[in-house]
Amino acid sequence: MIPDYWQQACQELSACDTVMRRLIAQFPGATLESRGCAFTTLARSIVGQQISVKAAESVWQRVIAAIPEIAPDIIAVADHNLLRGCGLSARKATYLQDLARHFTDGNLRETAWETMHDEAIIKQLIQVKGIGRWTAEMFLIFHLQRPDVLPLDDIGLQRAMSLHYLDKQPIDKNTLIEIAQPWQPWRSVATWYLWRSLDPLPVAY
Repeated sequence: MIPDYWQQACQELSACDTVMRRLIAQFPGATLESRGCAFTTLARSIVGQQISVKAAESVWQRVIAAIPEIAPDIIAVADHNLLRGCGLSARKATYLQDLARHFTDGNLRETAWETMHDEAIIKQLIQVKGIGRWTAEMFLIFHLQRPDVLPLDDIGLQRAMSLHYLDKQPIDKNTLIEIAQPWQPWRSVATWYLWRSLDPLPVAY
């Protein structure tokens, strides 16, 4: 599912920022896409923590090869060593199963998210073991497709902004916020193009 705001966001970002204009033109036809499954998106976000896009995809492929049906009730009771054998750390395997139990126990209800503000959803999700603000922000961007999320702690975003805006000089969060201010209300879209500029494999969760 492609966000219905994508074209408008690209037009407005191109109009307000020359770097955005160049990146958007560089990747024609490329868009953010939702996988349509809240549990899968959160699970992939946990798998992807602190590793490269390529490494995360490799581990995830091993998970789905070992457990063809990725569903909360199945992951919740999966053998811990089976998950570890897919390349997950012991901690990530535990996090994955805790997430699954939150779904099976009814603690995470998808129908409620539609009317909740971004920060309220983040506050709810970070109650799950292994889900911090970054993972919750990935969920907002990739599953709920919220248009104006700026994941300040994302290493890829920091690298891309340093590359494109500061001639590879280190960037702090205040500078990042300042540069991103004109992107509102489309900071998720700008972030996606900056990620895309770093890796031939599109970021997806």
